[in-house]
This record gives sequence, structure tokens and C-alpha cells, in this order.
Amino acid sequence: MQLRFLLLKYVVVILLLITSVMDGWIPAQEKGVPPTRIQTKKIRVNGVILNYIERGKGTPVVFVHGTLGDYRTWDGQLEAFSKNYRVISLSRRYHYPNKWTKDSTDFSVNIHARDLAAFIKALKLPPVHLIGHSYGAFISFLVARDHPELIRSLTLGEPPMMPLLKTTPEGDSLLAVFTQTSIVPSGEAFKNGNYEEGVRRFVNGILGDSSYEKLPLPARKSMMDNAKELKGETSSPDIFPPVTCEDVQKVKSPTLLLDGERSPKVFSIINNVIERCLVNKERVVIAAASHGLEFENPQAFNESVFAFLGKH
Repeated sequence: MQLRFLLLKYVVVILLLITSVMDGWIPAQEKGVPPTRIQTKKIRVNGVILNYIERGKGTPVVFVHGTLGDYRTWDGQLEAFSKNYRVISLSRRYHYPNKWTKDSTDFSVNIHARDLAAFIKALKLPPVHLIGHSYGAFISFLVARDHPELIRSLTLGEPPMMPLLKTTPEGDSLLAVFTQTSIVPSGEAFKNGNYEEGVRRFVNGILGDSSYEKLPLPARKSMMDNAKELKGETSSPDIFPPVTCEDVQKVKSPTLLLDGERSPKVFSIINNVIERCLVNKERVVIAAASHGLEFENPQAFNESVFAFLGKH
């Protein structure tokens, strides 16, 4: 029961990828960034077809999105990074526009990590600069830990590696309130087949009443494109694996940790633990950003990551 409770609390936090602040989740095109117009490509890995886009030439940079996201999450990075790198942004299993099957039951971090490693291998890429945000950062960490030969450098944007919180005195208390205000009412709506109501209750439970209704229509549409995957995560009994400081120490690749200046405290606590355990690391705070690092302040995000990649 305690494990189940912790799993539910974790799911709430990953939503903060999208909704940490009222104006934080705005599609890139609404912030002056052109929407993605690159034709998607497809590749089969581990029995599923994954859509992805790529642009530019040079050392590969692979972007990994978080919950409720897809390859479009990185619109604010594609043009800038493709001037110097071969940029690849994929949509993970279950995420738009990938097909959803009736037997889609595994929503754990592990299955996405296996897909990501297989994706890099299938494209026959040399060691990549791997950049992940939130849930995608946790996935990227697992690939770097288990497949060091695939990684040139690792960038982690506030990974929700919740098991690390048990080593801190305050971590669990920071999460408890979210369960009853967001996960429970949202889960009830999903069980009744009302997906938008599930997303709405999730968002409003975190940000307050009517917060979802105040989001721009394109933002709500993009959320709904991936709402079914969120339903799967909220009902999953095995969403994320145990992880310890010893696991973090296995990552030898140069690693950049990113924090949002305005992010919920839980993320900085997790990054504190990761920083203590990592061997080869840097850490940067993205000014004027909450958890939506790459779209709340894309200029600062891009500059920080560019500076890091240039060293490796």
C-alpha cells in the first residue's frame, strides 16, 4: 500500500512538466517559435513504430520529452541546435502520433528506456548528446547508466527520480498533498471514460480551480493528444524502478543538471542528491523558469546546454 501511494504521488509530480506555472505550458509557436514543419520519420523498435523528426548535420543530439509531451515539445530547440548538430526528437511509445494498441499496459520508465536505447542503436548513431526533460530525463538517466557506450554527454532537466527522496528528511512530505487534490479525482474521471475531465482535474488540482480553463486552446489540445498515456501512468502499478546513489554513480558520462529557478522544491531536492552522487557533473539554474525549462525560457535553456555540449 505504501509503495502504491508513493507511485501515485510520483505521477502528480510528472504533470508539472506541463503545468508548473499558469503561463508555463505555452506551445512554442505562441512564444514566437515556428511550429514543427519537418516531415516525421518512422522506425520500428521493440515491436512498436516510433515517430521522430531530425534536422541538421554533425554529432547527434537526441531530445527526450516528458509526460503529455511528444516530438513537438522541443520546437524551441530544433532550429538553434540544428545549426551545429544533427538534432533528433522522438515521440515515445504511446505518445502522439504513435499508434495506441489495446494491449498497451506497460507504462514504466523501464520500457521507455529500453525503447530509447533500441532507437539509438537502430539509427546506428555514434555516441549521442542525450537531453531529457522530467520523465524523459529519468528515462535518459537509465539509458546512460545501462548503455554508457551510447552516450557522449547527458543533460537532465529535473528528473522525477522519486526513490532518491527517501534519503532526505523532507521529500515525502512535499508530495503528499498532491495525491488527494489531483490524482484521486483525476483517476475517477479517467475510469469513467472522460479524458478531458481527467486532465482538467489533474491540472486544477495542482494549480487551483479554473487553471485548466485558462490555458490557451492549443495547449489544451496538445495535452489531449497525449491524455490516454497519462491515464495509463495514473493507473500503472509499476511506473518507475528503484534507484539509489550507487546507481547514479554508475553514470560516468559528463552530465549537466538543470534546475528551474521557480520550480517546486521537490525537484531541487532530487537534483541535490543526484549532484552529490554523480562523478562528472555540472549544474545550472534556468532563470525565470519553473519546471517547463525548455519552453518557459528557451533562450537560457539553449545557451546553457550549448555551453555544456561545446566542452564535450
